Amino acid sequence: MSIFPLPIFERDEDPAHRDALTDAETYARLKPPTSIVVKFGSMRLIGEYPYDGDAKPGCGSKIVVRTHRGTELAEMLTTTCPNSGCSKSISRREMLEYVENSGGKDYPFHTNGRVIRVATVEDLNAWSALRDRFARPELAAVRERAEAMGFTMKIVEVEPVLGGEHVVVHYLSEERVDFRELVPQLARHFGARVEMHQIGARDEARLTADYEKCGQHCCCKNFLKVLKPVSMRSAKTQKASLDPLKISGRCGRLMCCLRYEDETYEELKKRLPHRKTRVGTSEGPGTVIDGKILVQLVLVRLDHNGQDIAVPVEELLPPDACPQPAAQPDPMRGLDRRSVERRLRDRGNAPPKPKQEPGPTASPAPDSASEPQAQGASPDGAPRKKRRRRRRGKGSGPADTI
Repeated sequence: MSIFPLPIFERDEDPAHRDALTDAETYARLKPPTSIVVKFGSMRLIGEYPYDGDAKPGCGSKIVVRTHRGTELAEMLTTTCPNSGCSKSISRREMLEYVENSGGKDYPFHTNGRVIRVATVEDLNAWSALRDRFARPELAAVRERAEAMGFTMKIVEVEPVLGGEHVVVHYLSEERVDFRELVPQLARHFGARVEMHQIGARDEARLTADYEKCGQHCCCKNFLKVLKPVSMRSAKTQKASLDPLKISGRCGRLMCCLRYEDETYEELKKRLPHRKTRVGTSEGPGTVIDGKILVQLVLVRLDHNGQDIAVPVEELLPPDACPQPAAQPDPMRGLDRRSVERRLRDRGNAPPKPKQEPGPTASPAPDSASEPQAQGASPDGAPRKKRRRRRRGKGSGPADTI
């Protein structure tokens, strides 16, 4: 396969073009963005907020934004542009399509807010000190208060905002919890509005987990925003190991990556015939035994010789339209019965001999006078009656009488 050079690659490879992209004059001609898409909060929420500053932040820049929760420190993802002319921006249509395909209404996308400024060194230092304070001392204090009041929930994380006016307590519980006594105490302790946010096992992994078995960051922590449940059917369709230790993630649930290829497996599986289906091959008709979804191979057992062959799904034919194999000559044809039995006996497959039913036998005539007595007849020739032997019960003997 030959490789054709693309003009865009050769243009980007030109050193003069790369220098022009980083040139100060080229950067000076760029206009500041009018709206910025940012990521904020421990739950990695996404928001698009208007921006009216003179600075030109780039992707990954730290920005101070006003969200629906308060003043927060966010990370810039990209800018929106009507025509998305530069490589650092996207169009609003593309962004809305991405949100719709990634969860729709369940996607944590917010627009109620605005960008205040690009974060300064003071903002970064204040946020670092605030995060360290709530990571250990304040988290331990909230857990002690919850245990003292008899709550059985698990406090996972205490999340503040940069302005300090809002605190979110993420907790894990399978039952509904009444916080009417706990929330006022925490509000007086923090001096801010307290929000109790119940999360699940997957959200706990998003807040606390780091790396997964594959060596990459957990998908829930890295890019997944909508954590949908995964069924065991996906693992069975992909013929993955059903060992819970191998297909479970850090959260103890089925790994989210089983859902990535589920749609592809379903489409490929529809192309394969079901088991015990009659199909035709280039070597003759047969019956489907098994199939491989990814490689699109079908294991067929031929009818004429019982051999198993692997056939691509594109080469399968109807059973009546496939070539019929020639009939094999019968080695027993033309032999008499004794020769056939002899050959079968040599192979160890001799047919069983038919059983002969015994016929009625005639009793010999008596030739002496003593035979009638031996045959059970009286001396005068009359048949003697057989004496019936009386059976005694266990308790009918003389020893049992009293």
